[in-house]
Amino acid sequence: MVNPLNDLRNLGLRDWLIGGDSLQLQQLAEEFYLELINFCASGTTPKIILAERQPEKFLAGFIAACSANCPVFLCNPDWGTQEWEQVFDIVQPDIIWATEVINISPKIYQPQSKIPNWIMIPTGGSSGKIKFAIHTWDTLVASVQGFKQYFNLNYINSFCVLPLYHVSGLMQFMRSFTTGGKLAILPFKSLESGHIYNIDISDFFLSLVPTQLQRLLQNPNLTNWLSQFQTVMLGGAPAWDELLEKARFHHIRLAPTYGMTETASQIATLKPDDFLGGKVNSGQILPHAQVIIRNQNGEILDNNQLGNITIQAKSLALGYYPNLWDNRQNFSVDDIGFLDEQGYLNIIGRNSDKIISGGENIYPCEVESVIRTTQMVNDICVIGVPDNHWGQALTAIYVPKEAYTALHIKTAIQDKLCKFKIPKHWISVPELPRNSQGKINRQQLHQIAGAAPSTVKI
Repeated sequence: MVNPLNDLRNLGLRDWLIGGDSLQLQQLAEEFYLELINFCASGTTPKIILAERQPEKFLAGFIAACSANCPVFLCNPDWGTQEWEQVFDIVQPDIIWATEVINISPKIYQPQSKIPNWIMIPTGGSSGKIKFAIHTWDTLVASVQGFKQYFNLNYINSFCVLPLYHVSGLMQFMRSFTTGGKLAILPFKSLESGHIYNIDISDFFLSLVPTQLQRLLQNPNLTNWLSQFQTVMLGGAPAWDELLEKARFHHIRLAPTYGMTETASQIATLKPDDFLGGKVNSGQILPHAQVIIRNQNGEILDNNQLGNITIQAKSLALGYYPNLWDNRQNFSVDDIGFLDEQGYLNIIGRNSDKIISGGENIYPCEVESVIRTTQMVNDICVIGVPDNHWGQALTAIYVPKEAYTALHIKTAIQDKLCKFKIPKHWISVPELPRNSQGKINRQQLHQIAGAAPSTVKI
């Protein structure tokens, strides 16, 4: 039986947690564990909401819940009332471990049957509706083992600047904790302000999302710091060519990845040497996973044929709480891509993001990439808005650099894109609505487009 608390005890006074207090972590884990054991003595296995902001408290709660075989729901302490109301209706918690008081009107819930010791990781918040992917200690460890084998490592040192409630942060803890590596934890805002630990990071893995990498590369000292890492994982959202080229210019050992909450982080990763050698894709598939490309009829496609991505993986979630998936053998995702002859995965875009304008299929990431090459925008997202003539009209919502206008940008790209791929509407905004992982909130973008004056058309 899994008991990570015993593993934590065995670590003793070993200096494995950097930027945190490992002794406090163990003491808190013991206290949380005792609370759960006492609760379970009443005959009820509690459902736990874990929304601690302090890393030691969060990790202690997570370790205690897994050790006591209690289902735990990882939650964002910064969720607002609307999100928390969704969560409480889904979870109906027995225990809440949270830094701040969650102000939700009490409700009387119907008794629920006991659920297994699942680990529920949130996903889908950027779409306005929160879901929890159901994982287990075994699915998370399967992801760790695939990572470890792919990079040929005995242990994994992680430098975490991402939130622990998110799969991207949690898996950094899992990699270090289960392989005997070190874990450094530092809030990204502290890192961005120049606060870094005085440690040798040459054998550490750092994970970033593209917007974080962009901001760090604006600081020469932090750019030099990034170049010292063994590997800088990049995921969470598509990266643009200009950003990748800048990282390559500074010889940053970048490893673009492809994965999701449902697969317990990445299932494909481009190794740093391939990246520095000029490859631009999501890399090869990790040993614990398999990617199959299928057409719309479900037929398996050959190499270099564009189709729908389906995934098989030991790290795959069991379902979305409270429902289990009937068929976990072929997890079909929203992404469109292909595998080349060397087994490298190339992602073209999301099927749901595809815009059909005048009968033509347009993938926004291609248009966004070309617009970024003009270096006239700080940020850009292209969406389709309803249009009586075109069906959907291509609309660019962008954050301009300096005094550049939509006309400047449109002129710069007119020879680089087919005419039907050039946005018909342009909306300038101070910033794009992104979550902490850098993902765009498209629901808010459509609200912005709906409220924009008709004069944005050029």
